Amino acid sequence: MTTDFAKEIKEVMTALETEKVIDRVQRALRLGVGPTDVLDALRGGVQEVGRKYEEGEYFISDLVIAGETMKKALEILKPLLKTKEVKEPIGIVLGSAYGDLHDIGKEIVKSLLLSAGLEVYDLGVDVSPGKFVEESQKTYARLIGISALLSTTTPAAADVTRELSARAVRERVKVILGGAAVRDWMVEKFGVDGAVDDAMKGVRLIQSWLG
Repeated sequence: MTTDFAKEIKEVMTALETEKVIDRVQRALRLGVGPTDVLDALRGGVQEVGRKYEEGEYFISDLVIAGETMKKALEILKPLLKTKEVKEPIGIVLGSAYGDLHDIGKEIVKSLLLSAGLEVYDLGVDVSPGKFVEESQKTYARLIGISALLSTTTPAAADVTRELSARAVRERVKVILGGAAVRDWMVEKFGVDGAVDDAMKGVRLIQSWLG
């Protein structure tokens, strides 16, 4: 039964059929399928959506739909996943750079990271460098993700890394800068650990850091 439901959940998630995803998740749980099995099936669907996006079959709008669907499913699953069988998730502080009021890209990445099993502390938009660092210290998050759609806001990443160094915690926290305006050379210029212009690239890089 678990295998059948997992396959069906993955298929409707890949097809971006939000209502069917929620229905299948609820039915699976009612029939005794474990929440971790349901989550794995959802992750499989999200990964397939990501593959289709990279191959040009899906578009940014499809990633948005997948992200919104995943968030709705996680609202159902999260209370059931607070058990000893689930290891403590790794935390990432996420937000749009200071001066940047855009959040579509951030929301896509947030959903992908949640589906990958990370605990996401979303600070919203127009986040000051100090707030990123304060939240990482408060939550013991090992990662900071800065979203920057505008080239004029990308230098805020350098302020975040300087603030981490000033508080003597830079070595403990990895920083990734992402967004349409982000380029590879920003790693060296702003002192971040990663710089990507694509949501899937960012998620894969973070997963590589976590092994």
